[in-house]
Amino acid sequence: MATFDSFASLNVDVGGVRIFARQSGSGPPLLLLHGFPQTHLMWRDVAPALARDFTVICADLRGYGASGCPPSTADHSPYSKRTLAAEMVGLMRARGFTMFSVAGHDRGGRVAYRLALDHPDAVERVAVLDVVPTLVAWERANDEFARDFWPWSLLAQAPPLPEEVLRTCARAIVDDALDAWGPARVAVPDEVRAAYSAALAEPAHARAICEEYRAAATLDREHDAADRTAGRRIDCPLLALWSAAGGLGRWYEEVGGPLGVWREWARDVSGQGIDGGHFFPEEDPRRTAGMLGEFFGERDRR
Repeated sequence: MATFDSFASLNVDVGGVRIFARQSGSGPPLLLLHGFPQTHLMWRDVAPALARDFTVICADLRGYGASGCPPSTADHSPYSKRTLAAEMVGLMRARGFTMFSVAGHDRGGRVAYRLALDHPDAVERVAVLDVVPTLVAWERANDEFARDFWPWSLLAQAPPLPEEVLRTCARAIVDDALDAWGPARVAVPDEVRAAYSAALAEPAHARAICEEYRAAATLDREHDAADRTAGRRIDCPLLALWSAAGGLGRWYEEVGGPLGVWREWARDVSGQGIDGGHFFPEEDPRRTAGMLGEFFGERDRR
């Protein structure tokens, strides 16, 4: 299996929730957040390259990987991006960092931009990989979106159906996502796929992940809408990278593509499409690490 040989393993209690993470390197602090159906392992080839110049922390979000799965509530607030973002601030403070940069892919990208909105004094720079704001995604969802990104609707359904799907079909879900949305099979080794599948199949994690998707369909949209109504925007520099082969480059053309979308939400936006599928950090880790390193390294040249 791919490993983080030079990375220390961490189990950090953040407000009564155990967050698993790995840390290595020195220099400015940089938090890396994964998406679905992955864990921190998605950064296995990116993080070591970034650790040459940064103190890199790769975390499993609440409910994913080796992190804890606390109970939810009727409004799904324990799994809202607001809650997950606050926990990442707690994790970084526990490691001695009151200000840091963050990159997030997929679900992790949604936590990353929520971090920048809710904790502007803690986030120096933010990179969002293959996402637009959750509210925008729902508002502009069409039949192609529903077919391609089926977890949004399926996993947001009431229990127990989506939990049972995750628990009993974990490997099929991982393989379908990685092969249909992104890189060729060789880019994600079988042992990594098995690790992703094991995390999904565990009942507590299946429940937690579905709660995270239910929050995205409800509370996360409300939080985004409140920010938009209030005119609240991300103040720090934001880098948006997206799959040139995926839907983001097509679905938002009339508003200037993903950059046009993000310029409605952030004051300083740059970025571009990347050759490859949704999982381009695993498909092309060298390029991903290079672009992230260049963007986050700009803090030292200001």
